[in-house]
Amino acid sequence: MRPDRLAIMMLIPLLAACGSGDGGGKVQTTPRPVSKMTTPAKPVRQAMRYKPRNAPAALALPGLEGVIGSTAADLTRQFGTARLDVWEGDARKLQFTGNACVLDVYLYPAAVGREPQASYLEARRSDGQDVDRAACISALRSPKP
Repeated sequence: MRPDRLAIMMLIPLLAACGSGDGGGKVQTTPRPVSKMTTPAKPVRQAMRYKPRNAPAALALPGLEGVIGSTAADLTRQFGTARLDVWEGDARKLQFTGNACVLDVYLYPAAVGREPQASYLEARRSDGQDVDRAACISALRSPKP
C-alpha cells in the first residue's frame, strides 16, 4: 500500500470518533442567569452650553494702545468705516485699509452678553508682506488728505 493511502486509512478512525453518530454523549448546558436591568452608574450628561471660563488674552504690545480693548464703535471713530465687517459666531473681524497698509482687528466678547472688544490684530501691506502693527495703526490714524 502507498504511504499516502496508509495515512488516510489511519485518520478514518480518528475522524469517526469525532462524529456524533449515535447521539449517546449528550452535552448539558446550564441556562444563563437572568439579570435585572439596573440604572447606569454614571448619570447621562445633559447638553452643555458654551460658557467661556476666561476671557481671551488680549494682545498687549507697545503702540497698540487705544486699539486693543476697543469696541467696533471706538475703532470706527479712530479709523473710519471698516472695509470689511465679518461675523463668525460671536467673534467679529473688522478690516481697515489705507495707502500704507491693511489692518485686520479681531474682536471677541469679554463676557457673556457684552459687546465684543478688540483682542488681536494683524497688519500687512497691500501686497501681503508683513508690516509693523504699531506703524500701520499710526499711518491709518493720521489725517487723510
